[in-house]
Amino acid sequence: MPTHYDQDAYAWALEQAALLRSGKLDQLDIEHLAEEIESMGKSERRALISQLARLLMHLLKWDHQPERRSRSWRLSIQDAQAKVARLLEDNPSLRATMPELMAKAYEDARRAAAIETDMEPDSFPGECLYGFDETMAFVPEEH
Repeated sequence: MPTHYDQDAYAWALEQAALLRSGKLDQLDIEHLAEEIESMGKSERRALISQLARLLMHLLKWDHQPERRSRSWRLSIQDAQAKVARLLEDNPSLRATMPELMAKAYEDARRAAAIETDMEPDSFPGECLYGFDETMAFVPEEH
């Protein structure tokens, strides 16, 4: 008996994969498969925006509070850079939308930096001044 998508998504996904592998295309739940594939793409995009926002937030803090620079900030910057690189390695087509992704990530980063630094959001530039390549190449110095 087929598993219904709304009852057990995991079992449904395994069932759909088995149907694909066995060539039983006429038994596939095409509509839900299409939704899931679109959702996967959106999830990867959201993950990239999230890591870019984390990276940009730490760069804003790095630039606006030099006296508070720490090993933890350096590690966060380097970790976010690595995760962004990995996401782009796995999803190279997202690179084509980088200006839009950076702008969305910057909105989140600016808000988070304001909260974490106890500064007003207007203390930070209204638009992202960091280019993607510059952001990825940034190496935080030890003090």
